[in-house]
Amino acid sequence: MTTGQINGLLADILALAVFSGLRDHPLLGSLRVLLADMVSGGWGNFGEEAPDKGDLAEFEGFTESWPDLVQDWAAFTSALLQFSRDSSFYLSVARLVAGDDNPFTHAAEGPGNPPPVLCGLTKTDLSRLGRIAGLEIHSLGFQVAEILRKAGLEQAAQNIEEESRVLWAAAHQPEAETELAALFPGNSAWGNALPGFIEYLRSHGAGVLGRASAFSWHPQVFAASQDASEDLAEGSLPIFMPPSFVWPLALRPVANPDPVNLEDLQGYEAQRSVVIANTRRFLEGKPANNLLLYGDRGTGKSATVKAVCRAYAEKNLKLIEARKSDLAQLPALLDLLGSRSRSFIIFIDDLSFETTDDSFRSLKAFLEGGLETRPANVVIYATSNRRHLVRERTVDRPDTAQVSSALATGDMRAFDTMQEQLSLADRFGLTLVYSSPSQEEYLAIAEHIARRRGILPDERFRENALRWEKWFNGRSPRTATQFVDWLEGGAGFPCE
Repeated sequence: MTTGQINGLLADILALAVFSGLRDHPLLGSLRVLLADMVSGGWGNFGEEAPDKGDLAEFEGFTESWPDLVQDWAAFTSALLQFSRDSSFYLSVARLVAGDDNPFTHAAEGPGNPPPVLCGLTKTDLSRLGRIAGLEIHSLGFQVAEILRKAGLEQAAQNIEEESRVLWAAAHQPEAETELAALFPGNSAWGNALPGFIEYLRSHGAGVLGRASAFSWHPQVFAASQDASEDLAEGSLPIFMPPSFVWPLALRPVANPDPVNLEDLQGYEAQRSVVIANTRRFLEGKPANNLLLYGDRGTGKSATVKAVCRAYAEKNLKLIEARKSDLAQLPALLDLLGSRSRSFIIFIDDLSFETTDDSFRSLKAFLEGGLETRPANVVIYATSNRRHLVRERTVDRPDTAQVSSALATGDMRAFDTMQEQLSLADRFGLTLVYSSPSQEEYLAIAEHIARRRGILPDERFRENALRWEKWFNGRSPRTATQFVDWLEGGAGFPCE
């Protein structure tokens, strides 16, 4: 590679405007540092000889800089291994482009076209990124090796040349045709792909939220990384980025979502039909309710929510799992989601409160009663084993004298604490009750699960299923699943 080519690549990375966040991604960030050190490392034109030892100052600058160059190359190859996913550098850059959160990608995922000025700047950035993606890694490695050889590091130069050959072989392996490879074909100007890229974002979604249909929310991890100035997820945080592009870093795609489908569920048809109907109304833009699924443990409340969301993932429905401890930061998440052209269900599993704390009040304000209404594209589905969500204590209930006084005077302050606790559950539009199944319902669930897994129930199936629930966790869909899991393992009944 020539000095002009090195400078050109560095200029392309530094000039990114719409995709400026990619400058600090570990892959392009490490490449940027490597190129910058090659330019400023004191080697002059890459085709020239090493400085003469007679010019002591120049020679010392040359020899003292090589450790940075070796470290830069190692950091770049390490990032390449981490983010290439067994594909070429070219497709790795294409994935970064498709998954970036920026004003253009957010605007493009909506129904209208992005503003012309944004499209113009994006087209230029895409052209830059196409040139960056076309970098021949082995040529870069051989150039690094040549510089080290001039510094008298023959063995180090040979090692990097060998690494460059390995990277070249990996980059030229036949790759499966992917949608991104078709969108950004090799040896073409990426700027010309702008119309197709807009359609891609409209179909898949932008940035982090376009990578999957299910996410977990970790605002406390994100806040910690900010305080420590550490990297989070796939890149460091540029301090100039507005909140709408910062918060997606706290959303992590679920790598292995629960594969439960609606067809896997048996029983509780009435409750499930309400969840399905409410979700359909929500996706159609009609008024929809927040749901509370309340009942005995192991009755399939969580499975119902996950199966329904999985069934409608192709309708641009996203499931975001939130923990009760993070609900105090719920307004920030709502600000992000409300600006996106997708539908979101915030899923809170096993929701309960020991006291009416900040999380309690944030959720209460979201459900109903806050100054700001909830976004039309967000609802909450929660499950709980407590009907009123807050632990009830005897001390919170008015005693006989207080009740008598309240009835006589009309002063109901004695009931304030209890009313505060009851108010949260009442704010869910629909509460669906999941009670423990009867014996026949339990057996029907177990047989349904067994058949779905290719197990034909024999004459002892029902007998052993009943023994299982008596020995272990009682009658529930979870217990039935655990029983079938044991059968599928091929072992006899435990403890025999």
